[in-house]
Amino acid sequence: MGSHYAGSPKETRALNAYIKLLRSTQSVTRRISAHRAVTDLSSSQFGALEALYHLGPLPQKTIGEKLLVSKSNVVAIVDSLERCAFVKRRQDLDDRRIVNVSITEEGCAYIERTLPLHVHAIAQEFGCLTAPEQDELARLCRKLGLGEGA
Repeated sequence: MGSHYAGSPKETRALNAYIKLLRSTQSVTRRISAHRAVTDLSSSQFGALEALYHLGPLPQKTIGEKLLVSKSNVVAIVDSLERCAFVKRRQDLDDRRIVNVSITEEGCAYIERTLPLHVHAIAQEFGCLTAPEQDELARLCRKLGLGEGA
């Protein structure tokens, strides 16, 4: 009943790798999110707060680029973090079109309390790979993400 893609061996191999990458990403993300459930934030909210914690104040546009989300999604993410008093917005003094976002003391306390749990969950998930395998996976993902060799 189901039809199979009859592409070239190169295409079939790439499709197989792509499907495995997506499925493993979804599976790992789901399991890590279960650990992160104690944070009450979505992965995007948590990622934005973590970026601000580590990098300092950022323009909303930069947050969107780091999280790979649209401008409207960044606004919604920052709105929700602002309602929690985890971030504050300020218009740039030199360019009023730019809105800078910074983490508050409450946001810092939140990340300092929850980030170790999140990192521990990630380390547990990646524990099925050896250290060299984790390094190789990171290298390959970076290469694929940058489109090297395409």
